[in-house]
This record gives sequence, C-alpha cells and structure tokens, in this order.
Amino acid sequence: MDKRRKPNPAERRRELCDAAIQLLADDGAKGLSHLKVDRKAEVPDGTTSFYFRTRSALLLAAAERLAELDMANLQAVADNSGNYDEAALPSLLSQVVIQSGREPELSRTKARYELTMQAARDPALAATLQQGTDAFTKLHREILVQLMPRGAELESAVVEDLSNITLTFINGLMLRFAHGDQIVDSAAQLDGILAAIATGILKSPDKGRLTRTSAGRPTRRAR
Repeated sequence: MDKRRKPNPAERRRELCDAAIQLLADDGAKGLSHLKVDRKAEVPDGTTSFYFRTRSALLLAAAERLAELDMANLQAVADNSGNYDEAALPSLLSQVVIQSGREPELSRTKARYELTMQAARDPALAATLQQGTDAFTKLHREILVQLMPRGAELESAVVEDLSNITLTFINGLMLRFAHGDQIVDSAAQLDGILAAIATGILKSPDKGRLTRTSAGRPTRRAR
C-alpha cells in the first residue's frame, strides 16, 4: 500500500500550476493542455481538468501562481533591506532581477511573457496579470525609496519617474533573458546601470514629468 501523504487541494493546485508554468516556458502557450500538465506533474490523467475545468481557468491559475512567486521574491528583498548597510542595498534588488535569467526563475520569466501574449485576447487573464503588475510596482517603488540617497525626501512624481523608467529597463532586460541573451550577468553590473539611469533622471530639468502624458496622466507601467 502506498502510504505517501496525499497533498491537500491547495498544495495540489500549486503543484499543477508549477507544472503548467514549466510547460509554458518549455513549449509555449500552444503546448499547454490539461493532459500535458497531468504528465508533467506525474498525477493521474484527469487531475488537472478536475481542478481547472477549462484551459482559460488553467491559464488564469498559472498567472496567479506566478504573481504569488514574484511577490514572495520581492517581499523578501523588502524584508531583508533593513539588515544591510546602505552601500549594499542596491544589490538586493538587482539579485532578484539577475536571478530571473537563471533557473528556476528563468522558466517563470519565459512563462510570464507567454501569458502576457495570451492576455491580449483574454480580459480575465489581463486583469489578473495587471493586479500582479500593480502590486509589484508598488513594492518596487517602496524599495527604490529605501535604496536612493535621501529617497524619502523625493517628490512622489520623481519617484514615479524613477519607478516607471527603471521598470521599463528591467522589463526589457528580462525579455532578453527569456531569449537567451544574458546582456547583464551580475547584480553589481546591474547596480551600476540602474544608478546611471537614476542619476540621469535626477539631473533632468523635466524630472517628475518624464513619464507623464500631455494630459497629465501617468503612462502605463511596464513589467
């Protein structure tokens, strides 16, 4: 008799979502199916369809799981930032980004872009990804304020510029990682790039207005 403990429903859902994320990374969205998730997760056929009745539900659950993993990584950075001196702080955030180009995070990076393309035709999926983006952006802004010298004294519009522009760069960098182009390979290197970007923003006479539309509304955030 197999006496191994069976996972509870929440654990099983996470297990299936993790398998779906890996399939998205390996085979793309077209290669995702309930049966393939069953095989990847090494569970009985029909398990995935029991938990996620439709393909849309499966994609949605994978997006929610990705957001959960992303936020856990960034929250760890925020929680640990108080344990380091100011000179060491930037590498904490950069390490998270650099790890997105290495396994197991690289698979999540690839899966995230697959889901982003699917979201263009799936409003529910787009809304879920946007929730993750908004939460990530909020925490990213908080970390930026901690990392920047006298960051707490910066005007909110300037912090918005710093956040939007650095996130846009990070998003492009992660896309290159997904394509196998490790253009930046260390946290220290990324620290220097982000510091140069921030320095340029803070020296600009238009800081605080760089990522605003002519109507005064913030541009859409990238992630």
